[in-house]
Formats: sequence, structure tokens, C-alpha cells
Amino acid sequence: MITSDDPAGQAGDSEISVEQRAREDELVERVVASFANAPDPRLRQITTALTRHLHAFLREVRLTGAEWESGIEFLAAAGHITDARRQEFVLLSDVLGASMQTIAINNVAVGDATEATVFGPFFVEGAPLIENGGDLAGDAPGEPCWVEGVVRDVVGNPVPGARIEVWEADEDGFYDVQYEDTRTAGRAHLFSDAQGEFRFWAITPTPYPIPADGPVGAMLAATGRSPLRASHLHFMVTATGLRTLVTHIFVRGDELLDRDSVFGVKESLVKDFRGQEPGTPTPDGRAVDGTWSRVRFDIVLAPADA
Repeated sequence: MITSDDPAGQAGDSEISVEQRAREDELVERVVASFANAPDPRLRQITTALTRHLHAFLREVRLTGAEWESGIEFLAAAGHITDARRQEFVLLSDVLGASMQTIAINNVAVGDATEATVFGPFFVEGAPLIENGGDLAGDAPGEPCWVEGVVRDVVGNPVPGARIEVWEADEDGFYDVQYEDTRTAGRAHLFSDAQGEFRFWAITPTPYPIPADGPVGAMLAATGRSPLRASHLHFMVTATGLRTLVTHIFVRGDELLDRDSVFGVKESLVKDFRGQEPGTPTPDGRAVDGTWSRVRFDIVLAPADA
């Protein structure tokens, strides 16, 4: 039999009495039944499934009262640290793989459409517009990187006028919104041209840790996990009649590719960022003082109804 001081996770099913099991089963059914009259069928399905899975988790690990209180405190801390510039709950979803699982469910494979990956907590609406060939780095420190490619649909037709949002961390591992001032750097949007092509200057991506000074960081430390993310450049691409794509590209050779803290890496998104020596002519004739890199990323958008 389980007593109040039994450690969580030590009691197996065989040690739970028939009476105790029936008592727990009855509670689950009462809670599930409380949602039976929800007028929205989808909401009823979600709340019912959530209830069953939540209770199954509680019963599987035999959660203690102290552990329940710790969980509540963790969620409260995540809420307190969340603001307009930081979303701790997105971060939690990311490190638990929930973000990537949701993305996998909602972005079914269609032909050779570019794979999606995590949105991340640092996208900001209203990023400045740059022209094709422009520079989104602003004053962000880092090695210049020339990015080019073309946007097509799954049939191979170019997609002119696609809106391409791009954002990234600087070489110190910070996004502009993580600084105390109001700078805008390392982010912009542009549009593909009449041939579906796009090009811009950015910063060569480098590894960085996700914010680890909050409850999610404490959880990673307690479980022996690293907060580091593989080097990447964020994209969000939208076009009329086509499915919105949220994705990254990653740097081939990065040692973190197989242990990205948010499980965002997909092989199809690993690209060759080719280093260029000082003095190497740039595609647009720009003078670069020092080394730079270049990468090609061709984007394929799935139909909106895929």
C-alpha cells in the first residue's frame, strides 16, 4: 500500500489497492464529465484529453504535495518573468520539444516544401524594411554574411513579392530585444523580386544559450541539460495562397547540431556557410574589412491548404 511518505515514483501499479485505484478513476471521470456540455466540440475534445493525460501523469509518478507546490511555483515564476520582450512559456514549450511536435503536426510534408522549425521567443512585429541586397545587421557585432536564394512553390514556379522576415542574434549571443536600450539590429524584412529571388547582408550565425536566468534555465541546470542553441538564422516567409513558413537555417559543422536545446535542427536546413578570405570580391561590390561568409538558401512554399 502507498503511504503519505512514500517517495514519488516508487510505487508500482501492483502496490495500489483496488479501492485506491477506483477512487482515483472516479475523480478522473467526474472532471472529464464537467466538460461534457462545452458548446464547442473542439474545446470539449481538448479539455477532455488534457484532463485524462494530466491525471495519468500525476498517477504514474505518484506526485507528492511538495512536488505539486514546486510545479505551481515554477509556472508562477515563468509568468512573472514573461513580458513584451521575453516569453518564458514559449521557451518552456521549446525545451520540452512541444513546439517542434506542434510544428511537425501542423506542417505536413508536401513535395519538397522547405521544412519548418521553431518560432522562438524573439520575433518582433514591425521589423524595418530593407531592399534586396540591403543589410539587416544594423550595429549588431559579427562577421558579415551574404545570404541569397529564391522562393518557389512546390511546382517550381517562382514566387514574386513573398515577404521574408529575418532575425538573428549577434556574435555575443544576444538578440536586440535582450538589451536594455531600444536598438533594432539583426532583424528586418524584405520582399522577393519578380523572379522570386532575394539577397541581403546579415551576420554569420554563432552558437548562443537560450535565456537561462529564469525558471526554464533552472530546470535545464537541474536536469543536466545545456541551454546552448546551434548557430542559426531565423526566417518567416509569407505569400498569398501559400502556407506560411517559419524556419531556420543552420551552419554545417557546428558541434551543437545534434544537441540543440530546443530540438530545432533538421538535416534539410543545415547549410554551407562558406568562409571568404579578406579581400575576396563580394557579390554586390561591397567593401568588407576582414573575413565574411556566404550561404544560399532556396525556399519552397507549400500550398495554403496543404
